Amino acid sequence: MQWRIITVGKPGHSWVKEAVDLYWKRLQHYSHFEHVIIKEAPQEKVEKQIEAACGSDLCILLDERGRQLRSLEMAKWIENEEVSGRKRVCLVIGGADGHSPQFRARSRVCWSLSTLTMQHDIAWVMLMEQIYRAYTIIRGEPYHRE
Repeated sequence: MQWRIITVGKPGHSWVKEAVDLYWKRLQHYSHFEHVIIKEAPQEKVEKQIEAACGSDLCILLDERGRQLRSLEMAKWIENEEVSGRKRVCLVIGGADGHSPQFRARSRVCWSLSTLTMQHDIAWVMLMEQIYRAYTIIRGEPYHRE
């Protein structure tokens, strides 16, 4: 399964790029990842660009109002999607204004990394670490401790 990570705005801090690069490198032998940056703009324009970037792929919005998954649940979800033959998943981290209620309502899947509102750079680092963690769980590698 391929992953398309869509973020609104470029990383604002050098440590974010460094942290994401660390997990990006670790993840390369598990799957194919690509990063799409949507330029900050009025929310309606941003959301149209997100929809275009996702196309017909499964689009998962990350939002504090979404469903929270434990790491084991995320691993199981990934495993099930890979077995079912899913080709690509888009994970969307919104900008400073988040996602509109209408956009969330149109989304088939919405996950939460935390009920706290967080800066999108931090969400990106957390997301990459959790995907890495999920793949190590799937492969039975000694990273995750339960």
